[in-house]
Amino acid sequence: MLGFPLLWPGLTAAALCKTEKGSQEARPCWRVKRGWMWNQFSVPEELNTSNYHCIWKLNSPSLPLQLRSDLDNGNSSFQYKLLGDGAGSIFVIDNRTGDIFAKQKLDREERSSYILRAQVIDSTTGKAVEPESEFVIRVSDINDNEPKFLDGPYEAIVPEMSPEGSFVIQVTASDADDPASGNNARLLYSLQRGQPYFSVEPTTGVIRISSKMDRELQDEYLVIIQAKDMIGLPGALSATTSVLIKLSDVNDNKPIFKESLYRLTVSESAPTGTSIGKIMASDNDIGENAEMDYSVEEDDSQTFDIITDNETQEGIVILKKKVDFEHKNHYRIRAKVRNRHVDKQLVEYHVEPSTTVIKVQVGDEDEPPVFVQPYYIFEIDEGRPHGSFVGTVSATDPDQRKSPIGYSITRNKVFSIDVNGTIVTTASLDREISAWYNLSVSATEKYNTQQISQVPVYVQVLNINDHAPEFSEYYRTFVCENAEAGQVIQTISAKDKDASIENHHFYFNLSTEDTNNSSFIIIDNQDNTAVILTNRTGFRLQEESVFYLPILIADNGIPPLTSTNTLTVYVCDCDASGSTQTCSKEERLLALAFRTEVILAVLICVMIIFGLKQRRKQTLFPEKGEDFRENIFRYDDEGGGEEDTQAFDLAQLRRSTVMRERRARKTTSDEIRSFYRQSLQVGPDSAIFRKFILEKLEEANTDPCAPPFDSLQTYAFEGTGSLASSLSSLDSVVSDQDENYDYLNELGPRFKRLAYMFGSTTQSNN
Repeated sequence: MLGFPLLWPGLTAAALCKTEKGSQEARPCWRVKRGWMWNQFSVPEELNTSNYHCIWKLNSPSLPLQLRSDLDNGNSSFQYKLLGDGAGSIFVIDNRTGDIFAKQKLDREERSSYILRAQVIDSTTGKAVEPESEFVIRVSDINDNEPKFLDGPYEAIVPEMSPEGSFVIQVTASDADDPASGNNARLLYSLQRGQPYFSVEPTTGVIRISSKMDRELQDEYLVIIQAKDMIGLPGALSATTSVLIKLSDVNDNKPIFKESLYRLTVSESAPTGTSIGKIMASDNDIGENAEMDYSVEEDDSQTFDIITDNETQEGIVILKKKVDFEHKNHYRIRAKVRNRHVDKQLVEYHVEPSTTVIKVQVGDEDEPPVFVQPYYIFEIDEGRPHGSFVGTVSATDPDQRKSPIGYSITRNKVFSIDVNGTIVTTASLDREISAWYNLSVSATEKYNTQQISQVPVYVQVLNINDHAPEFSEYYRTFVCENAEAGQVIQTISAKDKDASIENHHFYFNLSTEDTNNSSFIIIDNQDNTAVILTNRTGFRLQEESVFYLPILIADNGIPPLTSTNTLTVYVCDCDASGSTQTCSKEERLLALAFRTEVILAVLICVMIIFGLKQRRKQTLFPEKGEDFRENIFRYDDEGGGEEDTQAFDLAQLRRSTVMRERRARKTTSDEIRSFYRQSLQVGPDSAIFRKFILEKLEEANTDPCAPPFDSLQTYAFEGTGSLASSLSSLDSVVSDQDENYDYLNELGPRFKRLAYMFGSTTQSNN
């Protein structure tokens, strides 16, 4: 049977198999003999009790372990074999003697045990002499690994001025040796560098502060920590690591001004908000702890202010109010500075803020004139004559030399100003045209014409009662033949250009020349309106178709003005419901004239289109291509009296020197009578229009003075409803001087005034 010898109490296999580290000599450690006490051998509890074991020291040389069977009596026929983990590669056996050798060094940190099997075979028979035996080889630990700081180098941040004992950081080293084997893996920490500000706990590696530190003196420290195994005993292995400890800033310093006195200058022309200079305080702290706020501590004039530039931490002195050299030319103020963020624990460092003195000198500038008032408002009645006084403006030179001032009004033709600043009118003012004038008056220094100031001047034109009231609109009034007395036929109102409608009050009454009129009466509603009522029962369209009612309207102005306005009332034939069916001839003619004008316009458009088509097919004037160009003349002239005949010299349009003879033109009276006769013609409207257009076309074709090319003819046909026909002044220059206008008496009461003005010479003389 294979086996190991009994181990004496208190001894280990390592004690029985001593070697020198690194020796490569192969010698037997022990021989295994059969004995009756082998089963009393003590083994680790994690192994089977039937196994054998031997502890092999780490990195020990190839020490032989001899296996020998009790049946081996020296006969050379027995052979030993080794099987299991590492057999043949790490461990080998001498098959004749049973000695086991290690071929290489063993490392416990790589593998701490090996399980092997041994077998004895009789070489003559080839059969196993004994069954396989299993045994374990354990590798015992030696201190062959130094400690290691796996997380180094370290960095830590701690606030400056921290008290003693404050925690900084913990460093940790590891040792690969067996912690259960003596002191091989027991570490001890020590401080190699960093005294007297830091200390380290020997067993935990915790670094603490030993004394207060000021970041402004030194902001970082390099600490060296050493770790030794075997609790520092002789022969122990060691390792070191570095710890960079940085001090973070706390606000333990207040800002202090670099200068005790600053001298600044500002021009009196500088506007408010102007930066006039900078002041600077220094703070040994950094970051947020160095942010500061500047302020004015003493400034009786309240003229200056100080703001902080957050980028540069400078104090910017700005002008809060304008300064005047002539009023005050220097200032003395005191400024202070404080930190913006101060912890309660550090208030003791910031009790007294730092201050400095700022002296500001005001520079004199040539300033423009200054008006006594920022703006002027004057009033003047409308209708005042030229040169009327409006108001006076005044400006002075604020500088010490007091330059004389000249005045002018910018771009205005209604007002003028003299050297004393007095504004007068240069034209008559009409409130109804313009109720306000906005002027710009300039003041210029005579010693320096570049210095100019302007002031707004507002002139209000006051109203005077210079416009009489009138109807607010054109009224078309009708009355039925069967109207009853007291029936309201029209409500009228008035308007006045003088003032706003809220201040007006109008009075309505029939004029004195119509007070005896018994057909209509007027009632004033006392609210700027009046109603027209019938004063009798029944009207006759055939006997009296139109009534002209003069109405007197008075305003409440001072003095009051009145006007007479004529209200035309048409008599109509009405049905039972009161709807008009047939009215007076004047009203019918007016409606007919409107329809006639529309139809005439359509016919003219058709003729123009037809003429353009014919013109494309033939050339009426062969010489046109040589001497003339096509033109369309448009005449918008409404008539200029006797000068109309000279307005257009058509002879200049021709290049030929041969002039055609002018045809005698009809007199004004002939044309008026012609149109009058046409207006009274009876028949379908289309026949009348056709005859009129053909007559005008024939007249244009036979006119020797007409342009020898296409032109646009405009026919001012007033329609069949016009009793007056045309009163144009055209052709009056060629009319007879002794024209008789007595026929105007035949045109009705509306032409009574014209008949009186243009009647016969005998009548005029009378």
